[in-house]
Amino acid sequence: MADTEQIDETPGTAQDPKAERVAARLGREIDAFAKAHGGAEAQIAYIGERGARIVLVGEDGGWGDLVAPSVAVAQDAVKKAGVTVHEAFDGEFAAKVRTGPYEWKRMAGIQLGGPSNG
Repeated sequence: MADTEQIDETPGTAQDPKAERVAARLGREIDAFAKAHGGAEAQIAYIGERGARIVLVGEDGGWGDLVAPSVAVAQDAVKKAGVTVHEAFDGEFAAKVRTGPYEWKRMAGIQLGGPSNG
């Protein structure tokens, strides 16, 4: 009987060189964000076939997001960056976000006098 080796070919695993490169790039981007904002925390959300969204919130209240091709790649990226990951975007974590005039104008524009969705 021959010995067999089972290889995990799931995208986003350590055996996938492309996924590893993407995770490394995202990890560097997360690290750069954290350095620019005095530290950062993250939350990963599955967004369907598109992959996963990594929402970042800096210690200064600045925020941003990145999209990874899968939840596994997103998890690998935040691990590489060494940031705290939250299960949900709520509570104290969400309260750290600071919005500016741009966000308020966009939110108001959607509600008041913005283009119709119909």
